Amino acid sequence: MRTLLVLFAAMAGAIAAGAAAAEGYRLQQTVPITPGEGNFDYANVDGVNRRVYFSHGDEVVVLDADSNALVRKIPAPDFDPKYGIGIFGRTTPYQGVHMVAIANDIGRGFTANGRAGSSTIFDLKTLEKIGEVKLTGEDPNAVVYDAATGRVFTFNEDGNNGTAFDAKTGKVLATIALPGRPAFAATDDKGHVFVNVIDKNLVQRIDARSLMATDQWSAGCAEPHNETMAIDKMNGRLFVGCRPDFRRLVNPPGPRPERRMVILDTSDGHQVATVPIGANPDQAHFDAGAGLVFSANGEGSVTVIKQDSPDRYRVLETVTTELGAARLTVDPKTLKIFVPNNDRPKTGKDENFHILVLGM
Repeated sequence: MRTLLVLFAAMAGAIAAGAAAAEGYRLQQTVPITPGEGNFDYANVDGVNRRVYFSHGDEVVVLDADSNALVRKIPAPDFDPKYGIGIFGRTTPYQGVHMVAIANDIGRGFTANGRAGSSTIFDLKTLEKIGEVKLTGEDPNAVVYDAATGRVFTFNEDGNNGTAFDAKTGKVLATIALPGRPAFAATDDKGHVFVNVIDKNLVQRIDARSLMATDQWSAGCAEPHNETMAIDKMNGRLFVGCRPDFRRLVNPPGPRPERRMVILDTSDGHQVATVPIGANPDQAHFDAGAGLVFSANGEGSVTVIKQDSPDRYRVLETVTTELGAARLTVDPKTLKIFVPNNDRPKTGKDENFHILVLGM
């Protein structure tokens, strides 16, 4: 009898899970961040310590991954207020913090501090600062940690280069010249790092051991601005999101041939498949457990893609969010999607920063 009860319970759970999946994602909560001023950038989740990190102006906002409650704000380091203003036509200074990388094997986190040109090292449990590394390029944007080598790589958007440093000592090991302007990056944790070179429509592979830029591959976008990148480390697949509108909605929202995600093989860069996504993507995520790829699109949507096999992909659903909501991260435990945004598309001002929590 007990065996039957367990079987029935399991069947009921499977049916409920299937029904939830069939219903798809919906908005569960909007988390306001006070004060709400300031621009924002990438998000990342630490599934081990159950925290979610959001780059927000001159700080990192940390939420509890289970309760969605604010845990703490980590301030960016001091900087020269004149640094970065007007470079490359920008009307505002560099972002204070662009991104956070997670290294659970050593219990550390690493930031990409745009204005200060540095990376803050902090403890993942206490969130206290351990140290700060002065980088070798301007406006570090993406930061990744390669577990195979124990090295951190930042990609300096206005320096056309990358900086590699030791994750434990903070010692800078190399400056890696790139063929153009870098954007999002990923690592396979096997000694290879990949970065989008957005003005050249290229993906650059870097040997994390020799610290040399090696192979260059076409990103497969219709034109430059291959913006987003996520990785399937087990099957060796890169998910490169094309952004032909390049940070402004040139054409109306909706399907267009150039609005796509390109899947590349990490061994030789050949194109495996393409799948349609929304306009103006700025961050993507792959969840290995669920076999799902997510694209946050600034047109106001999240594209959810199913990996049927390493070579076959299909769109499961397109979830409505908000105009300008072009970043996301996904909790591997609950599959909740965290989408940061503010009111700039509606008001023209960086105000009312908030986080959309989507779930099934």
